[in-house]
Amino acid sequence: MMQIATPLPASTEMSPRQVLEKPELLELIPAGTRVYVTDLGNAPEDQIVAASARLTENGHLPVPHMAARRYPNLAAFERRITRLTQEAGVRHVLAIAGEAEFSGPLTSSVALLETGLFDKLGIQSVGVAGHPEGTPDIPPEIIRSFLERKHELAAESDADFHIVTQFGFDPVRLNLWLDTLTQWGNQFPVHVGVAGPAKMTTLMKYAAFAGVENSLNFLKKRGGSVVSMLTGYDPETMVAPLEARLQREPETPLAQIHVYPFGGITKTSEWLNTRGSWSFRDAGSVTPQEIAQ
Repeated sequence: MMQIATPLPASTEMSPRQVLEKPELLELIPAGTRVYVTDLGNAPEDQIVAASARLTENGHLPVPHMAARRYPNLAAFERRITRLTQEAGVRHVLAIAGEAEFSGPLTSSVALLETGLFDKLGIQSVGVAGHPEGTPDIPPEIIRSFLERKHELAAESDADFHIVTQFGFDPVRLNLWLDTLTQWGNQFPVHVGVAGPAKMTTLMKYAAFAGVENSLNFLKKRGGSVVSMLTGYDPETMVAPLEARLQREPETPLAQIHVYPFGGITKTSEWLNTRGSWSFRDAGSVTPQEIAQ
C-alpha cells in the first residue's frame, strides 16, 4: 500500500489592521507559526510595528514585509527595521522590491540585503521572493543573476535564507520552475505560495492584481475539477501534487507552504487543521523542514 505523504507545514499572512483589530483571529493560528505582516502602502509604520509586537506577544513569529521601494532613503529603512527588532522583537523578515517607486537608492531586495542591517540588528531568517510564472518586466537571466547574488550574500550572513513564492494554481508549471531553480544551483528552501480556500470571484480578483494570468487561465480551464460551486477553490489541487513530489524526491527544495488567506483566516485555518498542516505545532515538535531553514 502506498504511504500517504506527510502534510507540509504552513505559514500565513495578515494585514497590520487585521492583527490589531481582530485579535480573535490570532487564536486560530498555533503559537510558533510564521505570520507575515503585509505592507501594501496603506498602513503607517506605527501600525506595522504594533501589529508585529502583538504577534510576538501572542507567541507567533511575525515576518514583516520589507519592501525596498517603499523607503525614500536608507535612513527610513534603517528606522523601520530598528523599530521592528527593538520594539516588536522581530527576528524574521521578507525582503522584497515592492510595487511603490521612490527616487531613493533602495530599488530591490538585494539592495536591502547589501546594507548589512539585517545582520547588524539580529535578524535570524530572511525570505526572498520567488516567481514561478516569471515577471513580465525582468528577463530570466536577470532573475537568475539576482538569485546568485542573494546566495553570495547569504553565505556572508548569519541569517538563514529561504524563497517565498507568489501564489499560483498550476502545479505542473510550479514543478517545472522548481526544476529550473535546481538547474540554477539554488540552495534555498522553498516556501510555496498557495491560495487558501476562497470563492472563484475572489481568486480572480487577486490573481489579476498579482499578475498571475497564466495560472488564472489554467484555473478557468480546469474550473470544473478544482472549483466547486458550493465550496469554492480547493487548495488541495495545488498542495497534494507538491507533497507527492516531496515523497518521491526527498531532496527537492520544498520546505513548506505559505497560504494566502484570500477567503479569510477562519476558512484558511479550518482547512489547515483538517489536513494536518497545523498539527506539527500542536505536538510541540520540530519538523525536518524547519531544521532545513
